[in-house]
Amino acid sequence: MAEAIERAVKEREHLLVQAGTGTGKSLAYLTPALLVDGPVVVSTATLALQHQLVERDLPRLADAVEPVLGRRPTFAVLKGRHHYLCVAKLEHADEEAPTDTLFDDAPPRATQWLGEAGKLGKQILRIQSWAEKTETGDRDELDPGVDETAWRQVSMPSRDCPGVARCPYGADCFAEASRVRAREADIVVTNHSLLAVDMLAERNIVPPHKLLIVDEAHELADRVSSAAQAELTPEAVERAAKRSRTLLPQDVADSLAEAADSLTVGLADIPAGRLTTGLPPHLHQAVLLIDTATRRGLETIGDIKADDPDPVRKQQAKATLDELSTTAQRLLEESEFDVAWVEKSDLGNGRRAIVVAPLSVAGTLATRLYDERTVVATSATLTLGGRFDTVARALGLPAGSPAPAPRAGLTPDATPVSGDGWTSMDVGSPFDYPKQGILYVASHLPRPAASGLPDQAGEELLKLVEALGGRTLGLFSSRKAATQAAELLRARTDLPILVQGEETLPILVRKFKEQKESCLFGVMSLWQGVDVPGDACQLVVIDRLPFPRPDEPLAAARAAAVDATGGSGFASVSVPIAAIRLAQGVGRLIRSTGDKGVVAVLDSRLETARGYGAFLRKSLPPFWYTTRQEVALGALQRLAKS
Repeated sequence: MAEAIERAVKEREHLLVQAGTGTGKSLAYLTPALLVDGPVVVSTATLALQHQLVERDLPRLADAVEPVLGRRPTFAVLKGRHHYLCVAKLEHADEEAPTDTLFDDAPPRATQWLGEAGKLGKQILRIQSWAEKTETGDRDELDPGVDETAWRQVSMPSRDCPGVARCPYGADCFAEASRVRAREADIVVTNHSLLAVDMLAERNIVPPHKLLIVDEAHELADRVSSAAQAELTPEAVERAAKRSRTLLPQDVADSLAEAADSLTVGLADIPAGRLTTGLPPHLHQAVLLIDTATRRGLETIGDIKADDPDPVRKQQAKATLDELSTTAQRLLEESEFDVAWVEKSDLGNGRRAIVVAPLSVAGTLATRLYDERTVVATSATLTLGGRFDTVARALGLPAGSPAPAPRAGLTPDATPVSGDGWTSMDVGSPFDYPKQGILYVASHLPRPAASGLPDQAGEELLKLVEALGGRTLGLFSSRKAATQAAELLRARTDLPILVQGEETLPILVRKFKEQKESCLFGVMSLWQGVDVPGDACQLVVIDRLPFPRPDEPLAAARAAAVDATGGSGFASVSVPIAAIRLAQGVGRLIRSTGDKGVVAVLDSRLETARGYGAFLRKSLPPFWYTTRQEVALGALQRLAKS
């Protein structure tokens, strides 16, 4: 993999590399990165991998190569501006309302916060104390941390920042200092969300570079979709009115408040879901009022000047209005390239929003990801059905390039296969999957129907867990199913059952590792990123194939678009999504060369469904495969005794 990356840089050809768990892919891409002239950017999807690179892999690599290079390579982390303490916001933190409704008139000092806002006031005081000592202002260095409400009072989103030249605290800006460090480093570690924003902002955030390495690349398209997504909520319009009320005439401020009320009414009678025929009349009228009111507000505020008495507050008001105006105009345009839907919380007084997102981001990626740099995209799950084509298209690469099937084992002489401007290779795995693990599909179970955990699937789960005596990671399609499974096992066994949501995820994972007989049950966030090697996790149970729900507006719209052209939206959209999710979930079992265990899928469609069942199985590691319950139970019983 390291040699292939070096070759790709020299030949200016993009590279897709599937590199399974345990192959050492971070070392494989960091080593050739040190030979590139100029900075190299590494983008990750998860904080866990970012932390691993910065705290473990890069320091060790820098120590190792210093005698060879004659200097110690440098590296830096680049995060979004809101991850850093803002000195300007901190100066006025005790004047900001924490929830937009807690105070009508701002209290004068943080001591008053302490009396009126309790926990929040204590957190603000602790941040103020930390601010006097921190050198980076990075939120991740604040230990113990603070909640999101507190951090919002002392951080500045990029859209709200007036810029270093216009900010009275520009010389002390932690976010700007992080960008300076990034421009001077050999390797810059960032995240997919910031990379997506950088692409949408014409590449002016991340330092110029010749090589971009995208780890966990299967996540990138979704992060770009999220970055290009926008929404309108009544609360956001009300917040804009409050934030700009000192800068606007009374009639303009009143028009914003009226627009917020109109949006509340417009959303009241519309069910959650995709808006397939455009904006309903009441909602259209509300969005039109928001557009008109925000434009009037922007015209009144005007440009920010160097001699403005409070440029930070003025920029915040202007940015908030501009974002609402842009979103309103986008919704009113009703472009065929956008998807709009209404979101509603299940709670009685919960969130109400109208959301708009791009139908596809492949074009955005094709035009903005690859220009003037070599891109190496890597992940443990880049091939679907044994080929790279599906992921390549999602990443904006031209289709039709040769895409080899995965190699069964680690092959040092694996040769990349070239295509139209990009190359693909699968470096295999150090794991002997057929000997280390069993993939058991409970094909005798009925096809899943209603939400939740069917009784027969629950009984199957109980037999499997009892055969092993715990040590089970349960990956469920819904919180309802995870809760039902936990209730069943708590009622019928004495095993410790941990359920996502009952404690923070890091605490749950730690307990799962430490308590050998425990079971950990949860939903989608457990399907990737949970690393429990050894005998603490020897059974992974998946209740059903992780297809997107029919009420997921974006996936449904993308599938409908494919159907409209004569293709199969299910095959082109839903099946690839399920394949990536399933591969990530199955990958929780074997994390080291000494691991052994069983993956049990309680969805018979993995065996019985014609076409996509075989495709999904080909997207998984080559475990020893069986549909016989007695084989799976026997293997688990032997593991329990070992």
